[in-house]
Amino acid sequence: MTGSDLLRAVVAALDAAGIPYMLTGSVAAACHGGGRATMDIDLVIEPTAPQLEAVVATLAGAGMYVSREAAVEALAHRSMFNVVDTGSGWKVDLIIRKARDFSRGEFERRRPIEYEGTRLWVATVEDLIIAKLEWAKVGGSARQIEDVVALLRVTGAQVDRTYLSRWIAELDLGAQWREARRATDARPPGEVG
Repeated sequence: MTGSDLLRAVVAALDAAGIPYMLTGSVAAACHGGGRATMDIDLVIEPTAPQLEAVVATLAGAGMYVSREAAVEALAHRSMFNVVDTGSGWKVDLIIRKARDFSRGEFERRRPIEYEGTRLWVATVEDLIIAKLEWAKVGGSARQIEDVVALLRVTGAQVDRTYLSRWIAELDLGAQWREARRATDARPPGEVG
């Protein structure tokens, strides 16, 4: 199974269960032209307990590894659990949407797109940038900053700087934002790596 096949299968299961979702992470960045190679797909979901039970049963029934216990715990703690295609090693992180203001707004701003033959909901560029800045803050990951740089280089003037400024200040991401801006300004046009 390819990553696109797994994404299609998981999205179909989420749609069938009536679970709202949003593609985020590196695959979402690729949808916006700023992605990198990964074997990991990130989907933020907003299920009820019965919807979650249904999607877990569907995915397990399709031969994917998914732990019902991990899914139930993720729902209770607003964390995440995995769906894995054991044949290919591709993995989907199903992330329960957080209850905070940014996460609610990010989810409301998601947009429908067509990606590799699948219609799905994806995070906006601005919300991807903010999420990646948060991951950089939490984990000190240079890779997340590189992803932000790639998104900025590809989208440039199209990015809503007012929206970014609001959440960068509110989520205390100024240091990560400055690092990404320095890296963006230091690279010649067309060079994102």
